[in-house]
Amino acid sequence: MDIFDYHAQKAADMDRPLAERMRPAALDEFVGQSHVVGPGTLLREAIEQDRIFSMILWGPPGCGKTTLARIMASETKSHFVHFSAVLSGVKEIRAVMADAQSQQKLYRRRTILFVDEIHRFNKAQQDAFLHHVESGMITLIGATTENPSFEVIAPLLSRCRVIRLEMLAADDIATIIKRALRDSARGIGKLNVTLEPEALKMLTGLADGDARVALTSLEIAASLVAKLSDDSSRAGLRSISAKDLEAALQKKALVYDKSGEEHYNIISAFHKSLRGSDPDAALYWLARMLAAGEDPLYIVRRMVRFASEDVGNADPRALQLTLNAMEAFKFLGHPEGELAIAQVVVYLATAPKSNSIYAAFSKVRQIVKKAGSLPVPLHIRNAPTRLMKEMGYGSGYKYAHHYEDAIVDQDYLPEELRDKVFYTPSGRGYEKIIQERLDHWNRLKRDLAGKKKDRESD
Repeated sequence: MDIFDYHAQKAADMDRPLAERMRPAALDEFVGQSHVVGPGTLLREAIEQDRIFSMILWGPPGCGKTTLARIMASETKSHFVHFSAVLSGVKEIRAVMADAQSQQKLYRRRTILFVDEIHRFNKAQQDAFLHHVESGMITLIGATTENPSFEVIAPLLSRCRVIRLEMLAADDIATIIKRALRDSARGIGKLNVTLEPEALKMLTGLADGDARVALTSLEIAASLVAKLSDDSSRAGLRSISAKDLEAALQKKALVYDKSGEEHYNIISAFHKSLRGSDPDAALYWLARMLAAGEDPLYIVRRMVRFASEDVGNADPRALQLTLNAMEAFKFLGHPEGELAIAQVVVYLATAPKSNSIYAAFSKVRQIVKKAGSLPVPLHIRNAPTRLMKEMGYGSGYKYAHHYEDAIVDQDYLPEELRDKVFYTPSGRGYEKIIQERLDHWNRLKRDLAGKKKDRESD
């Protein structure tokens, strides 16, 4: 390469997107995923000892899957092939395998085949990897945002270890942003820009755990601020404010602090809108939280609590559907999975309400706290030994299924709490049926008790 080629290459490198330029080249530069590449972890040991194994990197967009694969290739001196499942087929797979064979024979170099979006390959395409992974011709590193259990064929999955990568934390995103601001060689250090605290907070929120989004947004905002500064003949350090970010990204900074007062204000408004049976308000607060970067699983956890506390047995399906929404979001991720959450928000808001379970359990806890460890009545104790039977354990117990309607006049609470009632159904929704059932059983028990008295008097 002559001097002209060198300068042309340098210019071309700086024309690449900031997210690509700032991609870490070594493991020590890698930010986040300490549970995967931290000191003493399996993967870090494998990289440092040059014993890379075939694996599937499973995680959300922008969490470092491609970067980690490139680092593995560079730190193990392997031949690296980047393969896109979107653009390639079986023909291209065969060409890569031929190249891998040449690398092994001529240079004794192992080939790391990185397959981006491996879940997009069909069964036949995935089958084409099997023999080569098994023979050791290639070390396969697949990347996917989807659950490999559903998207990768079982034979291939059994030959790979699944490495779960998490969404980058806000602190990790902030570290990546600050590094790009300082770096003059690969980052935007030469633009002499800085981020105001509110702007940094806003940018980490907008990134939603995606480093690529954070760096792309930073590049757009920095370019705009630098241009405005040049046009106004301002010199010195350029500061990017939250308003500058809004102007550059065409996104409004929402007032929301995940760990501060507004966080609790909005989740409170959401909960009370559900309790007040207002689906429109509940959907609005849901959208506010999601747009501000709140963790959807935190929202769903609150909804699971709501399903038991405020709906309860008035609609027993509410709890199951809420758990289904959680699984749907885990399966689909952003943004598709958010619709499942919205669906259940409307269901909970429009479901009949009852806090009877919550009230009953609160009463029971108070009784337990006040009365202490009351003894279990003898007739409902377990009697696995002869001694226990001789002591009266289980004596006089009536097996409900031996009686009509499986109802028997028998006490199950400690003597001190006999006839105590904790659960009173609300009479709304399914609890109306529960109340009718309990009333029927109580009448049967009273009749049985009356017959017993008549027999004893005779």
